[in-house]
Formats: sequence, C-alpha cells, structure tokens
Amino acid sequence: MTELKTPPAEAKAADVPAQPGRRSWYAVIRPWLPLVALLIFAILPYSTVSLPGIFDGPLNSPGTLQLLAICLVFGGLAAGYDLLFGRTGMLSFGHALYFAAGVYGTDILVTKGGLPLWQAALLTLVGGAILAALLGAVALRTAGIAFAMVTLAFAQVGATLVALDFQGLTGGEEGLPLDVSGLPESLVGVANTVNLYWLALAYLALVVFVVARVAASPTGRVLAGLRDDERRIGVLGLDPYRFKLVAFTLSGSLATAGGVIYCLLVGGASPHITSSELTLSLLVMVVLGGPGTRWGPVLGGILYMYLDHRLTDFGSSAAVDSLPGVLSGPLSQPLFVLGTVFILAVYFFPGGLASLSSRIAPIRRLFPARPPR
Repeated sequence: MTELKTPPAEAKAADVPAQPGRRSWYAVIRPWLPLVALLIFAILPYSTVSLPGIFDGPLNSPGTLQLLAICLVFGGLAAGYDLLFGRTGMLSFGHALYFAAGVYGTDILVTKGGLPLWQAALLTLVGGAILAALLGAVALRTAGIAFAMVTLAFAQVGATLVALDFQGLTGGEEGLPLDVSGLPESLVGVANTVNLYWLALAYLALVVFVVARVAASPTGRVLAGLRDDERRIGVLGLDPYRFKLVAFTLSGSLATAGGVIYCLLVGGASPHITSSELTLSLLVMVVLGGPGTRWGPVLGGILYMYLDHRLTDFGSSAAVDSLPGVLSGPLSQPLFVLGTVFILAVYFFPGGLASLSSRIAPIRRLFPARPPR
C-alpha cells in the first residue's frame, strides 16, 4: 500500500513564489522618484517655508538658494567624478584641474576677452574636453598609483600657473573677479539668484542623465568590466585604453561644465579650486555617498558641501564658544567635524548613503504589498 504524504500545513512566505502583477507600493513609485525629486527642487524657490537650524532664511531667500545651488553643482561634480572612480575604477588626484579650467576659462574669456557668456561657455567646454583628452592620453599610459601620481602632477602644474598669475590672466593669489557688465541681466544681482539656482539644478540633472545613459550602454558595461578585471576586457578583443580615455574625457568635460556654473554662482575664480584638496574632497563625497551607484555620489556631494558651509557658522557660534575648551576647540574646526562624520558614516554604512535603502528594507517589509485585483 502506497503511503500518501501530505504537504506541510504552513508554508514559509519565502517559499511562496511571487504572484504575477503583485507589486509593493515602493516598487510602484520607485521609477518616478527621480522625477518627483526634480520637480520638488524646481518649485522650491516658490516656497517661503523657514527651516530654523538648517537654513538661515526662508527657502526662497537668496542666501539659501545660493547655498543650495552650490550643493547641487558639487552633487553633479561628484557624480561626474564617480564615472571615473566608481564605475571605471580609476583613481585620479587631478580632477580639480578640469573644474578649475571651467571656472578660470569662463572668467578669463568674459573678463579679459570681453566675449559674450554663451561664447565663453562654449569655448571653455571645448577647451576643457580637449585638455582632458590630451592629459588623459598621457596619464593613461600608466596604471594604478602611477596613474594617480601623474594626474596629481598635472593638477599641481595648473595650480602653480594660477598662483603665479600666468600672463596676468588669473589674478594670482587674489583671484579674478568676474566682470558682470557683459552678462545677461537675468544672471546678475542678488534678486536673480533663483535663475542661477535653476541653472545649477539643470547641470545636476544633465550630469545624472549622462552618467546613467553611459552606465546603461554597452560602453558602460565595458567600463564596469575594466573596473573589475581589465585583463578580461583585453582577452575579449577590446582596447581598454580607448574606453578609459572616453571615460576620462567625458568625466573631465562634465567637471568643466560644472566650473562654468560655479563661476557664475560665486562671481569669479579663486586659486583654492585648483588645489588637490578639492579632488580629495570629491573622493570623500563619492565614498560617503556610495561609489558606483546612481544617486550615492549626488547625495554625498550635496551633503558634504552643505556641512562644509554650515559647520563653519556652527564652529563660530556662541553655543560652541560656551563649551569647555576641550570641546569648543575641535568643534570650531569644520574639517575635524567633517572627518568625524565621514569616519562614522563609513564605519556604520560601508556602502555609503546609497546602502541605506537596503538597511531600511526590514522597515519597508512592515508595510504589506497591495493584494492583487
């Protein structure tokens, strides 16, 4: 007599296959989140809401909009640098050079050359792309630490030329204020800060779009292969040098575009943007946000620049001065606080801010998925 085996009365939820058409609320809204975020940032200048402790004035005040615009520019800059570091696996210590090329190129062509803004911006973008292609063609003959050192050497040459006021063009240590007499009226003056804010937002959206398109393309898959195992790409018959040069040139061009916007935002150029410290800051932004992810570098860049600006005010506040010396001393130094935040973030979130979504997954599971109709 054959013994009949009955199935267990209760099956584990994980063993039950997902039913077709059954999607959680998060899966439904997730594709639209970037568009929603872009829309929120676009209409944010129309808001008069005040956030005490976060911003000094209402959201639509010029000071707040300028701070947000700078954060957006550096969010895009970090996303462009991640194309080089996080998605291709190339550690460059000279990325600040291309950002500085955008700032100084625009400033010199407008202030010294007397060109209209659109011509100056176009020539600067072309010049930045050519500069990145030429220097990348040389630097990519090396690899690893040697590549990082060669890029650092190029950046140091650029910083030295700026500091020495090459041909009287850069203003040396004093920097070069932007001559706004030839700029469009809509981009000049405190009252038009909102237009610069939208310009910065458009730059961030452009960088995210370009990086996402490249990452999803066959070229992006080759870049990921170069990051993981370059020899395997060579075995497949592809030329790693050409693909790395494309990533290097594109990343440098995006940084130059960010420099054009930054020049308009701050009204000129100063030599600190040519320092290797800026490149190290970009590296921290990418690691803080999560290298090789779509939104991690953007979040890291925005958060880093926000803290960099706000911690300066916090360090000189009366609250910090009233603390004992053993606390007020370190807390008055923004870099000390930023370094501490970075260490804690890397320790508790090894994958950067982008890994937060996986860490809050248990919380999302508390909300049941919609039943199928």
